[in-house]
Amino acid sequence: MRTSPRALLTGLAAGAGTVVALWLAQAAPSLRLDALFATFAHLSGLLAAYGILVMLLLMARVPALEHGVGADRLARLHALGGRYVLTLCLAHAALALCAYTAHTGTDLPAATADLLSYPALAASVAGTALLAAVGLSSARALRRRVRHETWRALHLLAYLGAALAFGHQLAGPDLAGGPLAAWLWTLLHTGVGVLLAWYRLIVPVRQALRHSLRIVEVRTEGPDVVSVVMQGLALDALRAEPGQFFRWRFLDRRLWRTALPFSLSAPPRNDTLRITVKVCGDHTRRIRRLRPGVRVLATGPFGAMTAHRRTRRKVLLLAGGVGITAMRALFESLPGGPGDLTLLYRAGSADQLVLRDELEAIAAARGAALHYLLGPSDAPFDPLAPRALRNLVPDLPEHDVYLCGPPGMTRAAVSALKRAGVPAPRIHMERFAF
Repeated sequence: MRTSPRALLTGLAAGAGTVVALWLAQAAPSLRLDALFATFAHLSGLLAAYGILVMLLLMARVPALEHGVGADRLARLHALGGRYVLTLCLAHAALALCAYTAHTGTDLPAATADLLSYPALAASVAGTALLAAVGLSSARALRRRVRHETWRALHLLAYLGAALAFGHQLAGPDLAGGPLAAWLWTLLHTGVGVLLAWYRLIVPVRQALRHSLRIVEVRTEGPDVVSVVMQGLALDALRAEPGQFFRWRFLDRRLWRTALPFSLSAPPRNDTLRITVKVCGDHTRRIRRLRPGVRVLATGPFGAMTAHRRTRRKVLLLAGGVGITAMRALFESLPGGPGDLTLLYRAGSADQLVLRDELEAIAAARGAALHYLLGPSDAPFDPLAPRALRNLVPDLPEHDVYLCGPPGMTRAAVSALKRAGVPAPRIHMERFAF
């Protein structure tokens, strides 16, 4: 089962509409200042609570969402929605404080102290503070300065923040007065909690125990590029597809704390999985030093850039740099006869080409076209310009396009493909920056 992006957005919008309907059903029209503040405090609070639930669901790693919507799109929705949710939380707190102040006729400091004397309200304020801390750590300016492990540890506070806010939600007037609404709200939260526990905790542990994945080879593929070959038991049960990725945790003294996302660089076969990694930081340098026998925990598979997205007989695979890894797996496995597949591989120079021998062997065996687009990114001639692409692939608008590469290259390629006549729904890619 795969949930499409449209179905996901439709479902989320329907949920938000239901929350607004619940608010409208209990809203008491009044022009008194305290009542107006209270009414909109209730609305912002309900929407904030619903938004927190959605944020947790998007990151629960539910296969139907991961394989249908795509992990990158889910992450972007999560990041975008988080800003709105945090704004709603703060708006709810401010409006509720103003409503209480107007109702009691006290000043803001006294009203604040009085409200914090209620345990549920104090817990919700603490929860909001934790969510604000998580949101602040994700701000672009700070995110770049925080180690990934630290950032992930801070994000665990979001679960505590959501739990602290839950008790306040049940005590609020919109739910406390209606047993059915409170029961449904609790059921909804329980369901999301079960999904989180199952897919983020139980499934990874079960996979680790069942598949016993270990490194069997680490080989050099080119300058600062290595392939890691891993073997395990009953790996077909993972149902991994070319184009997908796993989060790999290598149980080495220097790497076990971090789960690294890498795509499969070859179709799974004979209980073997392979990734190909470019050395570009501390973690990837340590991967190059791994030895056979190291235990590996693989969580996944994730990603929606698979054969299921294909809508046309002809397919263009467009790769840049180490983005060739996912494209190489698709190049070998996508169904098609001679002339149906074309692979364009963008690199700065010939010595930067990765897995070249394999690509040429696949092209020869399948009767597929393979072109290397070489040259620096600032060269006068742009091989990714619309005209250049049309010269290489004359019937380009009739193709599905799978795209993987560095962010700058993918943005330029998407723009060029659209100008060359490829409809946006037929450009398939996933953007990730670890």
